[in-house]
Amino acid sequence: MPPPRPDATPRRRPRPSRRPPRPPAGRPKPRWAVRAVTALSVVVLASAGIGHAVLTSLDTDIARVDAFKDMKNRPRAGHGMNVLLVGTDGRDRIGERERRRYRLGGAPCRCTDTIMIVHISADRERASVVSLPRDSYAVTPAHTDPATGERHGGHPVKLNEAYAEGGPQLTIRTVEHMTRVKIDHYLEIDFASFMKTVDVLGGVRICTARPLKDDHTGLDLPPGTHRLTGGQALQYVRARHLDAASDLGRMRRQQQFLAALVDRAASSGVLLNPIRFREVTRAVLGSVRADEDFGTDELLALGRAMRNLSPSSSEFTTVPIGRMEHVVEGIGSTLKWDPAAAGRLFRALREDRPLAVRHDRPRPAAPAVEVAPQLIHVQVENGTPTAGLGRRVDAQLAAAGFRTTRTPVNAAERDVRRTVVAYDPRWDRSAKSLAAALPGSELRAVTGLGPTLRVIAGADFRQVRAVRAEQPVQPGGTVVRGDEVVCR
Repeated sequence: MPPPRPDATPRRRPRPSRRPPRPPAGRPKPRWAVRAVTALSVVVLASAGIGHAVLTSLDTDIARVDAFKDMKNRPRAGHGMNVLLVGTDGRDRIGERERRRYRLGGAPCRCTDTIMIVHISADRERASVVSLPRDSYAVTPAHTDPATGERHGGHPVKLNEAYAEGGPQLTIRTVEHMTRVKIDHYLEIDFASFMKTVDVLGGVRICTARPLKDDHTGLDLPPGTHRLTGGQALQYVRARHLDAASDLGRMRRQQQFLAALVDRAASSGVLLNPIRFREVTRAVLGSVRADEDFGTDELLALGRAMRNLSPSSSEFTTVPIGRMEHVVEGIGSTLKWDPAAAGRLFRALREDRPLAVRHDRPRPAAPAVEVAPQLIHVQVENGTPTAGLGRRVDAQLAAAGFRTTRTPVNAAERDVRRTVVAYDPRWDRSAKSLAAALPGSELRAVTGLGPTLRVIAGADFRQVRAVRAEQPVQPGGTVVRGDEVVCR
């Protein structure tokens, strides 16, 4: 898949929340906002038991945006709390030296680099994070350009372009239109805030079983366990040229990082140290924007709710994708959501249900591969005289999750003894993952073959072996718990 801030609004004291949710008897009211989403100041700090007066002073330092102004025809409110978290550029807030070091060159853009829905259950026992790919095919609602006052009808865009066209409000309206999930709060975080917060927390631990090297961001991690500083963490969550998974792979790493950050915030003791508390406050408040109703009461309730959450009670997924390369004239290649699977996912959010059944027993053993089968395109060829072998291989690969053409053909040579995986050298990691599912097969590099790998079935073929992705987040909407992706 090809690679795919507005001016600060005046700061003001927030108005009291107009529509507080009704909490269960005996529970603090469920006003939670982003525990699992980057452990940024207002989210992480509240759990320290900071007093109302202190939080009121912090509240006045948060930049505000009227994200819900004059909104009509919105989805019906569900149960629990839904927060739309967006990550914006903000590289102009970073010094020139760090910009060069972490490959943040170029002019800052008025765009969203990350879009997530964070759902906090009504009982405050579970956090569900759904990543929305920035290249998702979207149709904006009719709206007025906030800069020019010009009226626009609804039209197709990539999802991240909604922010550039209409700011936070159009982003929220577009997401609500696509998901039918009512957004209760809006938080916006930029590069500078992210880096400083990670540094104040003392870094975050990340594990990788393979080298991670991306020339675009400068990320270069050998296999093993690493404690990432703020700049390295930014490289890690921005990298999208590590494998064929591209932006979907990047969202997988973002989810892994969020789980690790939740774990770090819960175990570091930073919230109990007044000096470090002040450091985190200074590091973050200058570059966080929130809706006007997210105030002191919300921060206090958030702190109480956070004590019930942990990596094991957080879950992460990406909206299921139906078409990986949905080309739209004037827009380019987009990701088209799977309407049925995405509908089930967002219905679970509205109904405040877990996104997946929890499995406490170990999963069946299967070899781990770098690239998920669902990201690998395959054309099967029958290299033997045995009728129907191509169809059998194609069906088994498809059942294992590979994206086969479903139209196997006969190979030019019909006396192939050993099954061959032919691949373009640019897709060598995908080839190794495919070969792992075909024990004994031969890897054969073919320059210029392109992204679709070829399997030439030989006389030695017996059956396809099941494999699993190293990190099990994939376009099909797989759900993982935070404790499944943090370092052991």
